[in-house]
Amino acid sequence: MSATGVRTAEWIVTDLDGTLVGRDLRIVDANLAALRRFTGAGGSVVVATGRSEESALPYYRELGLTTPAILYNGARIVDLSTGAVLYRRCLSAAAWARLTLLFDEMPDGVWPVAFSGGRAHTRSESAALAEYARRDRIGLARTGSWGELPFDEIIKVMLICDRPDLVDAAGTVLAGFASDAGTGVTLVRSEATYLEVLPAGATKGTALRELAALRGVPMDRIAAIGDNPNDLDMIQAAGLGAAVGDGDPGVRAAADVVVADCAAGAVADLVARVMA
Repeated sequence: MSATGVRTAEWIVTDLDGTLVGRDLRIVDANLAALRRFTGAGGSVVVATGRSEESALPYYRELGLTTPAILYNGARIVDLSTGAVLYRRCLSAAAWARLTLLFDEMPDGVWPVAFSGGRAHTRSESAALAEYARRDRIGLARTGSWGELPFDEIIKVMLICDRPDLVDAAGTVLAGFASDAGTGVTLVRSEATYLEVLPAGATKGTALRELAALRGVPMDRIAAIGDNPNDLDMIQAAGLGAAVGDGDPGVRAAADVVVADCAAGAVADLVARVMA
């Protein structure tokens, strides 16, 4: 904190992968130390991630957080200490039904994963799916048919691709579906090989506004940081939006500030700015 005791943000809202967490899937040491200084000075830290409850919980515990977490790229706000869901959106039954038909039109090397009931479900096995499960530290439940899942409780669908170019190919298959106003979905590229299908309006930025209003925190007292296109509207919604130095070029161009690379302590750099 500065010599005058001024902290310019009440909250720091941080993405996990590629922002707070490095390629080794560990919180970057400098980031962890900086966030502990920030909370020690009276600030609050909110995690905003595409991950599920199971996947985000170890990081939440390591940070010692008690704040709700924005999960599934904004489709859920969950109190991870109790499991209470504070905000929720699901794919419509019609959207889910159409998606299951479009899965059959996907090119080889695109692997759907559907989230429901706190679990990730798939019908396949592949090296890409195994790597995704390892990275997110989750189990993948095999289902014999997509029809076995509750049609009105699908939180989101991820398309895990063998190669980055297959994300564009999968997006082409979904283009008409996503542009249909009656379907009600949002497409977002969350990693180079991940394309996500979310309920309409489910974004990190929308969820952040909901949580800030719930807790009575003005948006101009919030600093948010991320690295990929799924972080963009959250960064733009916050009073101070920061992009990771080695993040997506479009995110860097839209942010208020560009901070250090992930491995060099991107979040620590942001903390220094709001406590300087």
